[in-house]
Amino acid sequence: MNDQEAVEILAVGAHPDDVELGCGGTLALLSRRGRRVGILDLTRGEAGTRGTPETRAAEAADAARILGALFRDGLDLGDGNLCTDRSAELAVVEVIRRRRPRLVFAPLAFDRHPDHVRASRLVTDAAFYAGLRSLETGRPAHRPQQVVYYPSSFLASPTFLVDVTEVFQIKLAAVHAFRSQFFDPESKEPATVISSPEFLEGVTARARAFGQLANTGAAEGFISSRPPLLVDPLAAFDGFETGF
Repeated sequence: MNDQEAVEILAVGAHPDDVELGCGGTLALLSRRGRRVGILDLTRGEAGTRGTPETRAAEAADAARILGALFRDGLDLGDGNLCTDRSAELAVVEVIRRRRPRLVFAPLAFDRHPDHVRASRLVTDAAFYAGLRSLETGRPAHRPQQVVYYPSSFLASPTFLVDVTEVFQIKLAAVHAFRSQFFDPESKEPATVISSPEFLEGVTARARAFGQLANTGAAEGFISSRPPLLVDPLAAFDGFETGF
């Protein structure tokens, strides 16, 4: 993994495992299609009830490999009290300028976890500031074409859907790589909301529900302040209605 590797897509999560849950299928799909994909974790996940930062780092590396990411960068902005001050903004600006993504995925700013809410604003602001030539950091200015958002705990009406049917098992494998966090009948650690079997069932149920909207097996939904421009509106709806 090259420390200077540039990518087309950078997926950002507040904690290790956020991007796997929110957009892991899309990352796997894009990677399989030859797109250059990277991941950035804003914290080490040190405030989690289960596991340790060291355990989660190893799990995160395994999950990134499964998804086909070229790298997984990590910052230490404070799990449970995610920093959003100027130094935090500049840390994210540095990653964006170094990795030069065209598209950034970030948590939706409407969620149960305050860190996800803070991460959404932090990434949005940093993506803008990264394009300011007057902001001198020792690297050339670079602004992604767009930041789009993936929902986490709460439901949200998507701006667009990505069909991840063909890679859905890869997404689940990447999620299951975080063995310390999710359901493990042999674990002796305290039970949490996300360690229940129902939580993982919910991950699949959401993908199936999004998929049903587009008449496909599984999909991930994204929210964008600017809707994507369709080159071919007819092709965009192929397969939505196949009979009565």
